[in-house]
Amino acid sequence: MAASELYTKFARVWIPDPEEVWKSAELLKDYKPGDKVLLLHLEEGKDLEYQLDPKTKELPHLRNPDILVGENDLTALSYLHEPAVLHNLRVRFIDSKLIYTYCGIVLVAINPYEQLPIYGEDIINAYSGQNMGDMDPHIFAVAEEAYKQMARDERNQSIIVSGESGAGKTVSAKYAMRYFATVSGSASEANVEEKVLASNPIMESIGNAKTTRNDNSSRFGKYIEIGFDKRYRIIGANMRTYLLEKSRVVFQAEEERNYHIFYQLCASAKLPEFQMLRLGNADDFHYTKQGGSPVIEGVDDAKEMAHTRQACSLLGISESYQMGTFRILAGILHLGNVGFASRDSDSCTIPPKHEPLTIFCDLMGVDYEEMCHWLCHRKLATATETYIKPISKLQAINARDALAKHIYAKLFNWIVDHVNQALHSAVKQHSFIGVLDIYGFETFEINSFEQFCINYANEKLQQQFNMHVFKLEQEEYMKEQIPWTLIDFYDNQPCINLIESKMGILDLLDEECKMPKGTDDTWAQKLYNTHLNKCALFEKPRLSNKAFIIQHFADKVEYQCEGFLEKNKDTVFEEQIKVLKSSKFKMLPELFQDDEKAISPTSATSSGRTPLTRVPVKPTKGRPGQMAKEHKKTVGHQFRNSLHLLMETLNATTPHYVRCIKPNDFKFPFTFDEKRAVQQLRACGVLETIRISAAGFPSRWTYQEFFSRYRVLMKQKDVLGDRKQTCKNVLEKLILDKDKYQFGKTKIFFRAGQVAYLEKLRADKLRAACIRIQKTIRGWLLRKKYLRMQKAAITVQRYVRGYQARCYATFLRRTKAATTVQKYWRMYVVRRRYKVRRAATVVLQSYLRGYLARNRYRKILREHKAVIIQKRVRGWLARKHYKRSMRAVIYLQCCFRRMMAKRELKKLKIEARSVERYKKLHIGMENKIMQLQRKVDEQNKDYKCLMEKLTNLEGAYNSETEKLRSDLERLQLSEEEAKIATGRVLSLQEEIAKLRKDLEQTRSEKKSIEERADRYKQETEQLVSNLKEENTLLKQEKEILNHRIVEQAKEMTETMEKKLVEETKQLELDLNDERLRYQNLLNEFSRLEERYDDLKEEMTLIVNVPKPGHRRTDSTHSSNESEYTFSSEIAETEDIPPRTEEPSERKVPLDMSLFLKLQKRVTELEQEKQAMQDELDRKEEQALRSKAKEEERPQMRGAELEYESLKRQELESENKKLKNELNELRKSLSEKSAPEVTAPGAPAYRVLMEQLTSVSEELDVRKEEVLILRSQLVSQKEAIQPKDDKNTMTDSTILLEDVQKMKDKGEIAQAYIGLKETNRLLESQLQSQKRSHESEAEALRGEIQSLKEENNRQQQLLAQNLQLPPEARIEASLQHEITRLTNENLDLMEQLEKQDKTVRKLKKQLKVFAKKIGELEVGQMENISPGQIIDEPIRPVNIPRKEKDFQGMLEYKKEDEQKLVKNLILELKPRGVAVNLIPGLPAYILFMCVRHADYLNDDQKVRSLLTSTINSIKKVLKKRGDDFETVSFWLSNTCRFLHCLKQYSGEEGFMKHNTSRQNEHCLTNFDLAEYRQVLSDLAIQIYQQLVRVLENILQPMIVSGMLEHETIQGVSGVKPTGLRKRTSSIADEGTYTLDSILRQLNSFHSVMCQHGMDPELIKQVVKQMFYIVGAVTLNNLLLRKDMCSWSKGMQIRYNVSQLEEWLRDKNLMNSGAKETLEPLIQAAQLLQVKKKADDDAEAICSMCSALTTAQIVKVLNLYTPVNEFEERVSISFIRTIQLRLRDRKDSPQLLMDAKHIFPVTFPFNPSSLALETIQIPASLGLGFISRV
Repeated sequence: MAASELYTKFARVWIPDPEEVWKSAELLKDYKPGDKVLLLHLEEGKDLEYQLDPKTKELPHLRNPDILVGENDLTALSYLHEPAVLHNLRVRFIDSKLIYTYCGIVLVAINPYEQLPIYGEDIINAYSGQNMGDMDPHIFAVAEEAYKQMARDERNQSIIVSGESGAGKTVSAKYAMRYFATVSGSASEANVEEKVLASNPIMESIGNAKTTRNDNSSRFGKYIEIGFDKRYRIIGANMRTYLLEKSRVVFQAEEERNYHIFYQLCASAKLPEFQMLRLGNADDFHYTKQGGSPVIEGVDDAKEMAHTRQACSLLGISESYQMGTFRILAGILHLGNVGFASRDSDSCTIPPKHEPLTIFCDLMGVDYEEMCHWLCHRKLATATETYIKPISKLQAINARDALAKHIYAKLFNWIVDHVNQALHSAVKQHSFIGVLDIYGFETFEINSFEQFCINYANEKLQQQFNMHVFKLEQEEYMKEQIPWTLIDFYDNQPCINLIESKMGILDLLDEECKMPKGTDDTWAQKLYNTHLNKCALFEKPRLSNKAFIIQHFADKVEYQCEGFLEKNKDTVFEEQIKVLKSSKFKMLPELFQDDEKAISPTSATSSGRTPLTRVPVKPTKGRPGQMAKEHKKTVGHQFRNSLHLLMETLNATTPHYVRCIKPNDFKFPFTFDEKRAVQQLRACGVLETIRISAAGFPSRWTYQEFFSRYRVLMKQKDVLGDRKQTCKNVLEKLILDKDKYQFGKTKIFFRAGQVAYLEKLRADKLRAACIRIQKTIRGWLLRKKYLRMQKAAITVQRYVRGYQARCYATFLRRTKAATTVQKYWRMYVVRRRYKVRRAATVVLQSYLRGYLARNRYRKILREHKAVIIQKRVRGWLARKHYKRSMRAVIYLQCCFRRMMAKRELKKLKIEARSVERYKKLHIGMENKIMQLQRKVDEQNKDYKCLMEKLTNLEGAYNSETEKLRSDLERLQLSEEEAKIATGRVLSLQEEIAKLRKDLEQTRSEKKSIEERADRYKQETEQLVSNLKEENTLLKQEKEILNHRIVEQAKEMTETMEKKLVEETKQLELDLNDERLRYQNLLNEFSRLEERYDDLKEEMTLIVNVPKPGHRRTDSTHSSNESEYTFSSEIAETEDIPPRTEEPSERKVPLDMSLFLKLQKRVTELEQEKQAMQDELDRKEEQALRSKAKEEERPQMRGAELEYESLKRQELESENKKLKNELNELRKSLSEKSAPEVTAPGAPAYRVLMEQLTSVSEELDVRKEEVLILRSQLVSQKEAIQPKDDKNTMTDSTILLEDVQKMKDKGEIAQAYIGLKETNRLLESQLQSQKRSHESEAEALRGEIQSLKEENNRQQQLLAQNLQLPPEARIEASLQHEITRLTNENLDLMEQLEKQDKTVRKLKKQLKVFAKKIGELEVGQMENISPGQIIDEPIRPVNIPRKEKDFQGMLEYKKEDEQKLVKNLILELKPRGVAVNLIPGLPAYILFMCVRHADYLNDDQKVRSLLTSTINSIKKVLKKRGDDFETVSFWLSNTCRFLHCLKQYSGEEGFMKHNTSRQNEHCLTNFDLAEYRQVLSDLAIQIYQQLVRVLENILQPMIVSGMLEHETIQGVSGVKPTGLRKRTSSIADEGTYTLDSILRQLNSFHSVMCQHGMDPELIKQVVKQMFYIVGAVTLNNLLLRKDMCSWSKGMQIRYNVSQLEEWLRDKNLMNSGAKETLEPLIQAAQLLQVKKKADDDAEAICSMCSALTTAQIVKVLNLYTPVNEFEERVSISFIRTIQLRLRDRKDSPQLLMDAKHIFPVTFPFNPSSLALETIQIPASLGLGFISRV
């Protein structure tokens, strides 16, 4: 198809624009050949007539379809030209915030001027191992490609980073090196990758500076070779530098700075170590203040100085060398402040004692006078003589600046050499990756020697780049076997020849520098004469004779000749150098030593190493005197040599290109200046790459991708079985010009524009199909609408007619109703009138009759009240007359009686005066006295009776008085009331009169009141109605308020529930975090442990000196033994030496909790040791005293010692068990800080007391029983021994023989230590017995004291009873007796219960020990002859047994332990066991063996078996840790073993699910809780290993199956891929699909179920698997723009639904696995939802709760339409999303952590399997163990 045929109506084109460079427009009519004008419509709405060039008649560039805009690779564009490239970069940079884009083999990187979260370690992990075209463009993708090609092709690589200042070259190179350091790691412990990265701060400080374009511009080029060994791990690095900008040391332009190191020194001048440098502010020095901008915004020079010093220390540069470097740099600053004074025009001088020069000389260690002299003079040497000449002030200033530049350059080279020495490795380098960070093409208003060298280097690099691109293009054509012609591309060799050939610019410059009177002007004239009009690339400016123009590949550049000679010579006075060489400062001469032989600053071999594939350069033959001139090489000559060496290195490697683009000159973030971008694209060769690609076949499709994309253009008959032939047939029909495409072996190659034509045909076909579908749908919709309208019309008619009929019927009913209403209404009016009249009459009658009745009532009332008043008054008058008469009578009586009494008194007085009277009175006085005495006594008695009566009477009188008083008060009150009533009567009479008057007034007012009442009634009714309305409204408001209250209550309830749920979730998260932290520490510990084992094996292999008989245990073994030990004290003391030796042999970091436990255990052992030592000292005397007694009975000594040893062992085991339980209780109590926890009655206190009581009781019972049984055993042993054998085990002769047998001194010492420990233990036992006796005596004393108290109490009670009367005494004694008997009964009941418990325990213990004794008897009978049995008959112990009654135990010998572990663990094949035997069989067998060891009370056997089991499982997992079946099998068995230890531990919490038979199988002697913790940790490690194994298996499947494979065929369309081929989305034979993932999940699930893994654990594994699937899929989705489309969202949702269906089939929906896929589900939904309006933004924010803000924005930025019918997401919509999500607090991390492992738990799962029913199959090879 001709290109002109594409210029049809509505086609979009690009036209040039002076402002925007290129502007988009649309054709308003078709173009016809011969047209001179195109009618265009611009995007801003204007119409334009575009004039075609009449000479070339070139049409404007066509614009690519919208679906191709924003592609990852520019070569994927159908139209390859400058506007398409520029537009694609702008869309990606501005709209999608993507800074990286591929352009064929080139990575284009645009500086965003903003920190982006795309360089974290998670991004590095995501790109590691991926193909370059599979992920979005990134610097990490280029680095991964280089690393992969180095490992795959065994060829060195180079990454060439170029661009102008401020484009981000240094940062890109830094990130590439960081990627290598992270992915590869170092081969040694020296962390070489950290040193490689640490070189960046150093080189930036001494080689970077602020310019007008960049705050951190590299002012030198560098090439860093990162060396790798055979395993492709970093071993070292080497750096080469190019063309340091020395002029910046002495001069800076406006708004620029010197090198960073000077400002860092000035910012740190106040540090104590820098006081000697005598520095100050940067504005105080001439070399740092010229730019006027000493501070960079956002940069702290003092902190940067600290980073620089830290990097120097990391690279091994000592503190003295660092201070020496800073001293030289400070000297350079002070040298810049040296001033000169002119004496005349040809000479100058320095002021005396000039301070800057004095400081410079002090710092440099040179003589002041000598340096002062040679700064103002120079030495001239001729053939005959030498003389000294003064120089002018200007020459002196230039010489000073030249010296400063030379010193800095030497120091720069010295630092580079030391950095290379630090990065140099002694290991042989196998390959390397070079990173070239070099300046890009530069053009300024004034271009000098530096720009000339830079552009020369870029010409060489561009030539190499063009050749490489051309080579790759031709190789692709040859590989696909398609015919091709030589592609014409721009060759810049003429420009290079102009610069570097013989008589070129550099040659002429060097020749002019050798001339004595050579100047820049004479050199310019030579250039004009040599090249002007002879070379088309060389031009002369019209208005200048001191400049020249070179046509570079990027642009024309005008160079000013001024300064070229001086900069090329780089002249420094030799006398000044000699002064510096004679310095007392040792470091300064090092910079200038062997200056004639020194390697130039740009030398390629500054570290003395030769790269792997570098081509050696042959040295030229030297002549006498050549060495004197060698150091006079010009800068241009040195640069050319180093550039040639660089090109040789690059040509010997595989290059990778990174082109950095500066989007604007103002450092604005994400701002794109089209003019500046186009300049750089032209300069960096990107457009040349596009041109070369466009000249051939830029668009490439595989046959399968072409068929999938353009299947819509084929008919059914065109589709054949052979995809290749099908594509050929279709293309021949679609594109008639066969030159527009070529068929390769695997791809179809298209010329530029052909893919756009095919896309147009595809879009037209789809559009026609859409129109047909729309036509059919619209017709169906309209028919459906018509039928609906017809049905609606009929329905309306029916309803209207019915309505009319109902209206007529209503009219008839209303007419009849009106007549009836009238009749009743008239009747109602007449009746109402009658009722009103009748009611009025009745009212009048009632009022009249009431009035008459009231008058009659009042009259009767008045008469009745008058009678009452008369009665009361008459009674009162009568009582008053009576009282007056009574008082008068009484008065008369009193007067009369007084008179009579006076008369009698006179008579008595007269009689008393006569004597006779006295005599008469005394007669019979004595008798009368006696009588009177008797009377007195009688009277006394009567008096007492009377007093009693009087008392009673007084009481009665008082009560009567009170009663009378109350009656009196009541009467008084009634009198007062009567008075008040009388007053009321009078007042009432007055009121009656008044009322009569008021009645008349009331009658008159009644009428007015009635009138008012009517009005008030009306008002009241109105008010009532209003109030009713208000009441109704209030009721409604009340209902509304009640409803609101109910809603608020519901909301508050829901809020509280939500808060409760959130708090619960937070607590669960905290718990999971804590579990995760612990399990991560466990994982780290296991990793370090494996590393230790590997290092130990390597050391063993290196040393290769095996030690026979010595085997070191595993680190975990040693830690387990030190932490979990159940042996006796002797075993502990024997185990201490190897534990103390092992830490010195290994330096693996231990867990802190384990360390603290070990430390605590060591302290306890030391305390016990000290106590035992003290007891030994105290008991030595007792041992001497008991020696005599022992000699008296030598025959009983052996039996006693045997008895004592047995007793000691028993008590040791009991003591150990009690210690463990007591420690656990102490630990449980110490963990709780509340004081009430340990108070009496608290749960912990009760548990403690109960445990102590039960333990003490059991200890006493078992002591007695064991002692009895073992004493019988000892006596039987003695009876079995022959009678004539009188030797005992303590006999001296036997001891001597034993000593003689011990030939080794170590054995004698060990035996002595054992005996000593035995003595100590015996003495401690005696001491404990003494303490027990003392405690018993103390208890007896307490009993006596209590009996005494009881006796005293009884005596007190007896004394009290004697005082009581007999009846009370009997009652009290009975009560006391009852109380005493009750207490005694309770005590006896408690004792009975205790005795019952003791009897039960004794019966159990008796069975156990009887069985032990029976076994010992059987063993002893085998060794006794029949004669001995007859001579010494013994009493047998009868023990009842049940035949074939197995106890669920397995017995094995100690020496068979290794065989057991080998057959059951090390050599066991999981597949056979899982298929044929019961799940968890190895765990059951091991536990039954542990049970038997516990039954034997053999702690050493228990510990040995458990330790061997744990270590063997670790060995198996280390050996076959990559096999899922093995790891799953041992995870299942470890958990089952752990559950068995819990189930049969004897703890109530674990025993409640057991049967009674299973409870009988519980462990009796040992508490293995600590070993349960060890097994739990082991299970966690196995689980983490299982997760890693399944992750490694699933990882390759996930991206292909979940993202790339089309599960729903035909939904997603394939877009052009460009040069970077991505992974095909069509399933090939080796491609993974979703079915592959499901099959693998089924395999995992079936294996775990076969192994009998706990269901809860299976759920956790499935949850982890689904998390890995979701995380990896989402991470790839976020890093792949080609996957973010609507159709891909549908594919993902379908795939997720298949995974959910799998969960339902396996009944795992409640495992939490579905929730882990929620971020992926929401991302897929985000790809499919509408993304336009604000409502859509709100819906997205509420929907995507599991995604972070960064992830949501990233998906929206990456969203790419696959078809023209889709639309891109607008920038405004993305900003709306960001505004709505700005308050969301989530992680800024973009990617999910795919390596995250959820914390695992092992819920207790008891087994219902009875241990005694387990059979051991013969296939396991365990015939040496037997069931018990």
